[in-house]
Amino acid sequence: MSKEKDDNYWRERLTEEEFRVCREAGTERPFSGEYWDHFEDGTYRCRCCGEPLFHSSSKFDAGCGWPSFHSEVEKGAIEERVDNSLGMRRIEILCANCGSHLGHVFPDGPAPTGLRYCVNSLSVKHDPDEDAD
Repeated sequence: MSKEKDDNYWRERLTEEEFRVCREAGTERPFSGEYWDHFEDGTYRCRCCGEPLFHSSSKFDAGCGWPSFHSEVEKGAIEERVDNSLGMRRIEILCANCGSHLGHVFPDGPAPTGLRYCVNSLSVKHDPDEDAD
């Protein structure tokens, strides 16, 4: 899938709120998303293109109200870029495959990486592990 899809392509495939978060770098309210307190085994995939981004084994409760992970599913799944919006400097995270906005990464996570990938629930879909009970 290409990062070159236009807004019309995504508007036809996403809800208005998903489009706002995924394609316009919006943020859902804390403690409001489907996955902030979801801890079932599985893979969290990009809502837009379906690429695997995070595994449940790296998910942790950061107490921030958004799904948080300490590691991407594999190196290169996540793209980072500087975000100077809202009067602060942050690192935005995007799906490396399609460019969908996921959230931000912060250097206050647990071992083994010390990172906290703070993700909007609307940016991902949980895919249960096939061998889970």
